[in-house]
Amino acid sequence: MRARLPRGGEHTTPGIMTDPADLVRPDMGQTAHLIHLIDAAHYEAWLAGRSERERAALVAQGFKPAAFAHAILPGEKADEWSVVASVSNAASLSSWCLARLPATLPEGSYRLAEGDPGPAIFGWMSAQYRFERYKTKKDDKGPRILLTGKPGAIDAAAAQARATALVRDMVNTPAADMGPDEIEAQARIVAERHGAGLSVTRGDALESGYPMIHAVGRAADRAHAPRLIELAWGREEHPRIALVGKGVTFDSGGLDIKPAAGMRLMKKDMGGAAHALALADLVMGANLPVRLHLLLPVAENAISGNAFRPGDVLHSRKGLTVEIGNTDAEGRLILGDALARAGEDKPELIVDFATLTGAARVALGPDLPALFTNDDALAADLAACAEQVDDPLWRLPLWEPYGDLFKSDIADLSNSGESGFAGATTAALFLKRFVPDGTPWAHFDTFAWRPTAKPGRPKGGDALGMRAAFAMLRNRYGSGTD
Repeated sequence: MRARLPRGGEHTTPGIMTDPADLVRPDMGQTAHLIHLIDAAHYEAWLAGRSERERAALVAQGFKPAAFAHAILPGEKADEWSVVASVSNAASLSSWCLARLPATLPEGSYRLAEGDPGPAIFGWMSAQYRFERYKTKKDDKGPRILLTGKPGAIDAAAAQARATALVRDMVNTPAADMGPDEIEAQARIVAERHGAGLSVTRGDALESGYPMIHAVGRAADRAHAPRLIELAWGREEHPRIALVGKGVTFDSGGLDIKPAAGMRLMKKDMGGAAHALALADLVMGANLPVRLHLLLPVAENAISGNAFRPGDVLHSRKGLTVEIGNTDAEGRLILGDALARAGEDKPELIVDFATLTGAARVALGPDLPALFTNDDALAADLAACAEQVDDPLWRLPLWEPYGDLFKSDIADLSNSGESGFAGATTAALFLKRFVPDGTPWAHFDTFAWRPTAKPGRPKGGDALGMRAAFAMLRNRYGSGTD
């Protein structure tokens, strides 16, 4: 499937993906192979009701009711075979419980022998994503189509699968082909699709208005010039929300240069911008009754004669001065200016995404975005939604006493503490200094990457926390047209 955002326009980073809406179709009684879902608790009873021929086939294939296991059951005719698949709970399906099947089954149509796939349709769609932009030999396997008796759920799941594909495509694309220009182009496509306004601040206006974004990106080649991309959508009388995403298109570490191993995946350091843009696309596509403000601070943290230096003191849009303790702590700088701008319009909610700290990954690993928020009700809503849509996250503390860890002797604050302790929390506390007091705010320190494949989730760029955030927004502001 050519990765596209169908039904509204192509995006600029073609992976491989059939339109997700074509991978799950209404069940109209058409010919399809059956999928029998079983779990370990009920397997023996189910097995007792199968024919001797089917039981022999299961033994021959070594089938056990373990996670994601499946086997083929023969039918009376050659084309009447069916599938048995093991899930953790056949009575309560998850987003990912069927996600291994599309990768292994042949092309064709499938339906559950009993019940409806429900939330598993998202995983079925997402599992058929491929990123093959740079491969000369493409995967020519045809689509695996799942049938559902609840066709009203298809469009909503497909929208989230497209948004997930957009994040994956943008993060997977190398920095040479996903620089500031390309992120701006992708934002423009999303804006035009929904009739949103788009503005871009760069050059002298960026240096004077957003000095920290400018400082981080000024050493890059002119073709990768820094900028702030803003999108505005919705009616003025609706509640105002702001989405902010860190867009460091490549992070060398600056003069505090990263080692080679640390630099290898830094094409993904714009993953926060990809998450925020895809989430904005979902919000607008669902026509949520909000006044949306999307802010993408975009820069390449490069090295040249005019790179910002350790020990420099930067002015910020908010007026705070920041001593540079480490040029590799640049993401919080560009986010600081963007968060300050977001707060000027007095939104009732700010959500940001950033591939911000290795400390969050040490604490929580690659699967769990670290969530920081100044609002307990917002934290509870996000936790509930994360569980509801199988998009996990974990709240970490905004422990104010750790603010002492980034004090500066000569400026209002430093961008990097010297102790090495609580790196994810101190980074979040730094960002909090740029959020208006009393404004509910959630910060996702997300990895945006899967180092190993899981069913429905290939190795590479991925959306982590985005669907949980969208579910929270949808619950708070109404379902719109979704």
